[in-house]
Amino acid sequence: MTTRQKYLFAASTGGHLAQLARLAPRFDPHPDSLWVTFRTPQSESLLKGKRVQYVPYIAPRDFTGAAKAALTIRRIVHAERFDRAVSTGAAIAVSVLPIAKLAGVRTTYIESVSRVQGPSLSGRMIAAMHAAELYTQHESWATGAWQPYDGVLAAFAPVEGTPVRKPRLFVTLGTIEGYRFDSLVDGLLRTGLVDDRTEWQLGYTTRTDLPGNALRQMSSERFQSNLRSADVVVTHAGVGTILQLLEEGVYPVVVPRDKKRNEHVDNHQYQIADLVEKLGIGMVLTPDKITAPALIQASGMGISALAHDESHSV
Repeated sequence: MTTRQKYLFAASTGGHLAQLARLAPRFDPHPDSLWVTFRTPQSESLLKGKRVQYVPYIAPRDFTGAAKAALTIRRIVHAERFDRAVSTGAAIAVSVLPIAKLAGVRTTYIESVSRVQGPSLSGRMIAAMHAAELYTQHESWATGAWQPYDGVLAAFAPVEGTPVRKPRLFVTLGTIEGYRFDSLVDGLLRTGLVDDRTEWQLGYTTRTDLPGNALRQMSSERFQSNLRSADVVVTHAGVGTILQLLEEGVYPVVVPRDKKRNEHVDNHQYQIADLVEKLGIGMVLTPDKITAPALIQASGMGISALAHDESHSV
């Protein structure tokens, strides 16, 4: 009988953690495996019942924060033995994988599915440091040191249903710190479909002019309740949110954030939006293309979500 290995799983919250949580069962990890991430409602929900080491939030390209987190990781890998460390990014991968490798731990980096055209800054840094085995979820750029890996979005398919003439909306903008998304909100307000039934999870897009119920963050229980009651879910192109919606059978309306409008650090959300559109597992709109007919059309769609794929490990 093969002994189950003890893993050190590390990922920033949001899409990176959502992907790693979906991929982790493929490795059949020992129950004593440890997760390293930030404390948020998402991480507390996804990792309930698991061993977790929370570290302070590391913003995109926050090298000082990454260095501070590395000190915590150094103490961990010297206090207990791990067979392998696996990360899907982002900055937290730069904190964990080099330290784990120096401690003699086998290390693996799986690039986010949102990186359709090439590796992220974190991925390039890990590659430059030779800090881990490298995998991409897109075979199109699996060259050199980057090996192909089955993507997390491959197990979903669209399902047609009956549109709703006056759909109930749930809008979720994610919680990325310091970045607003007013263009999406304004686009929705122009449709005339926003009403007192609309639920908003706004993150840093603080507004006082919105009908319905608006929260900065919401519990996983309320989030799930909104998914069940909404006819249309509108989201930024955050891979974590999209993955969660697909797993719940929701056909999302995806609106990518744009760096030119200071809505994100770069334009990688366009890459994940393009992938969603190519796979047919969501409707992709820019803020100026958000219309009532488009939202009504989306209300008639659903998603067939397959079981977790545990067939591919590395």
